[in-house]
Amino acid sequence: MISRECFELYFECSGKVRRSDGSVKGSRRDTIAAMKPGKSAEPQTATLAEIAREAGVSAPTVSKVLNGRADVAPATRSRVEELLHAYGYRRRRAEASRSPLIDLVFHELESAWAMEVIRGVENVAREAGLSVVLSESAGRLTPGRTWADQVAARRPHGVVLVLSGLDGSQRALLNSRSIPFVVMDPAGDPGVDVPSIGATNWQGGLAATRHLVELGHTRIGAISGPSRMMCSRARVDGYRAALETAGLPVDPSLIVAGDFHHEAGYRIGLDLLRRPDRPTAVFAGNDLQALGLYEAARELGLRIPEDLSVVGFDDLPVARWVGPPLTTVRQPLTEMAEAAAKLVLDLSRQERPSAGTRMELATSLVVRSSTGAPPA
Repeated sequence: MISRECFELYFECSGKVRRSDGSVKGSRRDTIAAMKPGKSAEPQTATLAEIAREAGVSAPTVSKVLNGRADVAPATRSRVEELLHAYGYRRRRAEASRSPLIDLVFHELESAWAMEVIRGVENVAREAGLSVVLSESAGRLTPGRTWADQVAARRPHGVVLVLSGLDGSQRALLNSRSIPFVVMDPAGDPGVDVPSIGATNWQGGLAATRHLVELGHTRIGAISGPSRMMCSRARVDGYRAALETAGLPVDPSLIVAGDFHHEAGYRIGLDLLRRPDRPTAVFAGNDLQALGLYEAARELGLRIPEDLSVVGFDDLPVARWVGPPLTTVRQPLTEMAEAAAKLVLDLSRQERPSAGTRMELATSLVVRSSTGAPPA
């Protein structure tokens, strides 16, 4: 089990892993190209001293902010960052100053799900001659301020955030360094100006539940993920739509929110399967919860699929290895990660990247041996 404490790893394209302190040493005497609002003339250049006078701080302080140094008061940093962002300041020759890195940020990094994402980003990084820095935010959906400072100091080609997001100050910090970012499988609505890569979660929930209905099940439970996550809500909405389309009632007591972990599938599974009117089939919001449900069924002496049909979501490699092999909705995690990494590199090649790119990759139902007709 990987610790939930915040950490960073330097993941080389060779596949080796070593620790990195994330720091980039050395001072910089850059000039900044700026275009102030309301002017249509050619961009003007301003020295650090001129920028410092306008911000009301010293030139060394502006330099520290530009280089992501941590020894700047939060209020001062915020004032400088807001000024840089408001007036469109950007570092000249940003491409030349970038490190050969892609930052990959997880809110949790402890499962085979994360390994599929790492594989996709690493595939793209290897082709581009880059390495990958992995970070975990210990379950928080927004990384801490220290992380943003370290990324600014590293100056990677870009950042891919998985089930995570950025607050306003973090966005301003990355934008001021011309460091693009893309959100993969966003937990919430990332905003119209944030590039994102997702999957057709609603369609996947619909296909999973429709499959169970077509097998003859009428009492179908659902173990969702956290209600705050957009993908969880979309999958359950697809589940509801399939039941309503088939003319079946939606029983709220059969829909229970989990947390996408094995333990939740086991715990919720025991509760559902001990009911006198237990469901004959369950749609689990991801494969890990489906495996927890397998364990609960075995403990209660129920056979899969003779007594209980189970459908998961993700199609992790383990779904093919369990007994019986798991029917699941394939979410193309590796392809999604590759698309996110390619997008962030495309954005990094533009002086002022276009924002708001949103892409959804198709899900598909993979039928194996965990589903069958309901018991007579």
